[in-house]
Amino acid sequence: MPLSSKHLLGLEGVSKKEIELIFKTADIFKEVLERPIKRVPTLTGKTVVNLFYESSTRTRISFELAERRLSADIVSFSASTSSTSKGETLKDTARNIEAMKIDIVVIRHSAPGAPLFLSKILNSSIINAGDGAHEHPTQALLDMYSLREKFGKLEGLKVLIVGDISHSRVALSNIYGMTTMGIDVSVCGPATLIPRELDKLGVKIFYNLDEAIKHKNVIMALRIQLERQKVGLFPSTREYYNYFGITKERLKSAKKDVVIMHPGPINRGIELDSDIADSKYSIILEQVANGVAIRMAILYLLSGVESSLKV
Repeated sequence: MPLSSKHLLGLEGVSKKEIELIFKTADIFKEVLERPIKRVPTLTGKTVVNLFYESSTRTRISFELAERRLSADIVSFSASTSSTSKGETLKDTARNIEAMKIDIVVIRHSAPGAPLFLSKILNSSIINAGDGAHEHPTQALLDMYSLREKFGKLEGLKVLIVGDISHSRVALSNIYGMTTMGIDVSVCGPATLIPRELDKLGVKIFYNLDEAIKHKNVIMALRIQLERQKVGLFPSTREYYNYFGITKERLKSAKKDVVIMHPGPINRGIELDSDIADSKYSIILEQVANGVAIRMAILYLLSGVESSLKV
């Protein structure tokens, strides 16, 4: 059963049924990743280009590993060493690459809407690996998949997202996806880092972390994205930590089995303490591991392979 669209541009409008399909497909590939030989011929003959205009470690490596595990041919693109540095436009770069018979384009770009733009000019399937402060759908999917694995369900969970909500594509994709899956979502952060009218997306807004963490099953800390902030939106990182940092002392107000998440990279001692990031509460490394299975599932479902999944 394919997805309703040939692209994954975001989670806005993606149905619960489709998200569950991605999770069930990821279950199959996660079993593959436990085998001694972690490669299957599922995408043999398909070519994927990783079009990354922004720096990335986890997302890029995760996609490349997922593509290799599926036996796809891979073309990796870096803006700093490409004709982009000579003034070539995104449109020309993408169309020239597609002329080499590319099937799937994975794009990360600083401009919101870049994946949507490519979906209108290319015949290839487009996967959004993060576009500006808009969406990062594969990160949200792996986050939800990790919670499904931890709790056995998603519906009814209470999740708190803490930090730079305004500039976080991870936050927006998670809000869309989690509310679709029946999760009770709250956000917390400085008023300067929370968009106006965010409550219209079905989330609760807090400005006091000690109050916000009560009765929550999950706390997801976000990176403070100073590179996307045009002006200083809070006095200092030290003050941010004092009011919104996740510490062992603060967790005393949370559920005893609370789960800590972070999409990475972590700024230790600002967003959360090291003893929390490395504690029994944390599933941060599980998030990273699950990212490969989720991205394998998405690549497969968008690949156009018509035969039933054989692994």
